[in-house]
Amino acid sequence: MSALLPLVTALLTTVPPAAPPPPEAPAEFLEEAKLLFRVVACGDDSPLPPELDASVVEAHCRELRPLLQSKRDELAAVEAPFLATLRPVGLSTTVVYPFGGGDLLTALSAFPEATEVTTLSLEHAGDPRRLRKLKPKQLQRELAILRPLLARLVSEEDFSRSTNLKKMEQGQLPGQLSFFLVALAIHGYSPSSLRYVTLQPDGAVHALTPSEIAALEKTQAKKLKTTWAAPNFSIAFENLELGFQKGAEAPRVHRHFAANLGNDGLKARPELVRYLDARGRPAAMTKAASYLLWLPNFTTIRDWLLGHVDFMLSDSSGPAPADATAAGFELVTYGTFEAPYLPDARAEVGKTLAAVYAAQPARPLAFRFGYPDVRKRPHLVVTRRIVK
Repeated sequence: MSALLPLVTALLTTVPPAAPPPPEAPAEFLEEAKLLFRVVACGDDSPLPPELDASVVEAHCRELRPLLQSKRDELAAVEAPFLATLRPVGLSTTVVYPFGGGDLLTALSAFPEATEVTTLSLEHAGDPRRLRKLKPKQLQRELAILRPLLARLVSEEDFSRSTNLKKMEQGQLPGQLSFFLVALAIHGYSPSSLRYVTLQPDGAVHALTPSEIAALEKTQAKKLKTTWAAPNFSIAFENLELGFQKGAEAPRVHRHFAANLGNDGLKARPELVRYLDARGRPAAMTKAASYLLWLPNFTTIRDWLLGHVDFMLSDSSGPAPADATAAGFELVTYGTFEAPYLPDARAEVGKTLAAVYAAQPARPLAFRFGYPDVRKRPHLVVTRRIVK
């Protein structure tokens, strides 16, 4: 027996260790995205699964499709040609849109060459899996709740009111994702992937795996502001990464992060700031942002914008004129601005912006871009870095 020990030992030591299992692939929700694109956004005429009532879907789309086409026509005739005159040559194809809510629509209108868009707001992306389980009356009710909000998104009529956006945290259809898919439908894109993501401590994007989503299933997402509504879905569905493309073009990507952008909120989320830092020098926009960038408790995101961005589009709720000029920017004004739309905005900042408007030539604006002014007239501000 002792003579066999060296042979056994040799055989054991020459057997290679078992290979580790391959890493788990990210959870992919493209089929759910395609179905929501068909049913909620009326983005195509693909066959419906038998468990969904086709008559309910068609009734919804009969109302929604004319609104989508009207917006396409307006974009082609008015908005797109005008916005094209504002963009400088060589503008970054990466876009950051703080306080963006579900407004991928305007981001793609303002920056049609964008290959990466990041929106950040209090709203969570939403669970995409519930649509197939809705009975006809449930589906009819959910679409009836969502449809007027989609109409407001398209028309820009008070879309960003908190009372409207809060509703989307409670429904059976994913509100933010639905808004994003409507934007794709209007601009002629289709979803090419859908993943839910978190950020690593260094700001790198991590797509959740099926196992990770299952582990988070019973942990409810939390509201990000005390006056907001608590979502009725898992924390796994807070943030998304939505791929989209047009025909054979290369896919583009939109990421949405649910985040409180106040100073305390970003202090608790340093990985989000690091993610933004990794975007380089993106283009930026904001609108209907409750004039938060004027406030001292939002200086972190304001200073990030003024330190990393060279070109930004906004309504009056962009950076305050004094902050922008101190950081080396000039403001170019369009439309008419007399005073802020919201009565609780800082009056002294509003007066400063009105003075900027009064000092510049009148430049007409034929469409609404976020908030109107106090007299409900459209306006738009280009904030661009002065090149010395």
